Amino acid sequence: MNKKWWKESVVYQIYPISFLDTNGDGIGDLRGIEAKLDYLKDLGVDVIWICPIYQSPNHDNGYDISDYQAIMKEFGTMEDFDRLLEQAHARGLKIMMDLVLNHTSDEHPWFIESRASKDNPKRDFYVWRKGKNGAPPNNWESYFSGSVWEYDDATDEYYLHLYSKHQPDLNWENPKVVECMHQMVEWWLKKGVDGFRLDAIAHIAKTVGLPDGPNPEHLPTVRAYELFSNLENVHTLLRNLHEQVLFHYDIMTVGETSGIGPEEALCYVGEDRGELNMVFQFEHMQIDALSGGSGKWDVRPWNLLELKKVIGHWQAVLHERGWNANYWCNHDQPRSVSRFGDDRNYRVESAKMLATFMHTLEGTPYIYQGEEIGMTNIAFKSIDDYRDVETVNFYQEQIRKGVPEGRIMEAIWKKSRDNARTPMQWNSSEEAGFTSGTPWIKVNPNYPMINVEKALRDPDSIWHYYKKLIALRKKHEVIVYGKYKLLLAEHPEIYAYTRTLGDVCLLVILNFLGGEPEFKLPTEIHQERGELLICNYPVKDEEELSRTFRLRPYEARVYLLSH
Repeated sequence: MNKKWWKESVVYQIYPISFLDTNGDGIGDLRGIEAKLDYLKDLGVDVIWICPIYQSPNHDNGYDISDYQAIMKEFGTMEDFDRLLEQAHARGLKIMMDLVLNHTSDEHPWFIESRASKDNPKRDFYVWRKGKNGAPPNNWESYFSGSVWEYDDATDEYYLHLYSKHQPDLNWENPKVVECMHQMVEWWLKKGVDGFRLDAIAHIAKTVGLPDGPNPEHLPTVRAYELFSNLENVHTLLRNLHEQVLFHYDIMTVGETSGIGPEEALCYVGEDRGELNMVFQFEHMQIDALSGGSGKWDVRPWNLLELKKVIGHWQAVLHERGWNANYWCNHDQPRSVSRFGDDRNYRVESAKMLATFMHTLEGTPYIYQGEEIGMTNIAFKSIDDYRDVETVNFYQEQIRKGVPEGRIMEAIWKKSRDNARTPMQWNSSEEAGFTSGTPWIKVNPNYPMINVEKALRDPDSIWHYYKKLIALRKKHEVIVYGKYKLLLAEHPEIYAYTRTLGDVCLLVILNFLGGEPEFKLPTEIHQERGELLICNYPVKDEEELSRTFRLRPYEARVYLLSH
């Protein structure tokens, strides 16, 4: 068993623009994060993952970086960051930066030089190509819809952008780009940061020659993600980054790698690979999306048996070979209680159940800001209230296709990234205590009922439940390192499993739906008694583990079994 501090940690993700504003400009800032360090320490988390705070024109909320070694003025100054890092470390908290290595902003000095002329020394820092018969160089479709190519009048060529046209892709085949990025990463490590979440890292290598994607219908653009995702050269580049820079620091690294299963993930996180500590997988994020059509926007009912299959596969393949990063939501995903729970009838119960699941699997659990108080999705009536570039692009594209606006908004209410980006709800005062000014995006109107201040006062709140879960994980090593085994594999409502480490066994019983199914203890569980570590409902006779009992809607129970 290879023990590491980052395996035993709990991570709290902060989306800084929406966390806490201290100067009244409606935008969260670094001093707001510093002001809440004691709040996070009290919750029990170990690592704070901060979404990009670098200098940026903010076309994609900071993921378009114009200077990697400067702080966006709306967030504060480098002195503010240095103080935040110092204050976090003084409390035993670590800081993990969000780093975008695949692309920069089109306002980065490198790109400004690159587009200045074809013979500029920085031209090859990005991917430029001539068009074909007045059309883009190939038929690849951007993640934000439309072609990945943007035409540049001045040089009569196109540049590649897998995301927004304001986010040109770097050319990682250029050794000078690699050298510059390595130097930048080491600059932050010398400053004392404790790790990196590597955004879109699976895309830093593209298929040689940039060929067209398969296009049987002869569409102008196609989703050719396999031609720019998870290619072998990504691993070569990551191993070089690890050997030359990351290896020399005791840090935590997690990569964003869509489109892979656990076997492919081992190429990134295998303990003999020397690349990353863990990756975010997306398979469980696809269980409510129809294949084809508009991708994530075409929603279907999700199925518990499919979730069991996906999670079980990752748990089994990575055990003692790699490491999982476990999450329900983040800045790119809808709120978990609205998506996988019941935010109307059983918000508190289902939020606690979902938390129990993520904190009792093998892997490092990630909490997204507001998840610990059960924040919910937002349903703005007008597209004008949305700020997410992906959402706005989707809306405009569907309108052009003649899709009824009502149908478009239904999809947006379920899947827009802005569901997770509304301001943190601190109290019941105006604007939820997030700002004294006008917030950059509207606050969810349910903030008088759902806020931190109210949660802290209620000993039975979701917040206090999270705190107890985190404490249990620190107390019982089996929760961190125990081997996962699925029980009741075909049950459509109950997700039950054990975690075993030596002679210690943890039994987790979760009702994932709103019914009241009967739980029957499988015959392979021989113990007649178990200590109930946590439950999201009041329970009588806490030491008893009955072989048969009925679960309440979204009930969660975790037992430590005796031998």
